[in-house]
Amino acid sequence: MNIGTLAKQTGLAQSRIRFYEAQGLLGAVRRTPNGYRVYAPEAGHILGIITSAQDAGFTLDEIRNLLPQSEGALWDRVRLAASLKAKLADIAIIQARLAGTRGNLEALLARIERDDPNDTCFTSK
Repeated sequence: MNIGTLAKQTGLAQSRIRFYEAQGLLGAVRRTPNGYRVYAPEAGHILGIITSAQDAGFTLDEIRNLLPQSEGALWDRVRLAASLKAKLADIAIIQARLAGTRGNLEALLARIERDDPNDTCFTSK
């Protein structure tokens, strides 16, 4: 399929598809004699995986290392599972840090709201 069709199918801009191709994430893309790109039928699926992985916090390097390295190669399920577990652990750490930050902000807000409005926020009691 051509890049316009792939862009419509995936909802991605053509420039983004070309970027992923340049980053080596789509594998080899065939070209017609006039230079037009011709994408394999599974390109839309791979692009969906790439964008989902980015949304989950994976970097392009991490995604590149998880994708099958050659056309027709199988997914390394053990490595994929380990990467997903590591990303879940990263997310848990971020959530804990955000919960602590939220608690600190809530305590600060409660103090500001209960203090005398004529005091500055920095008056110690």
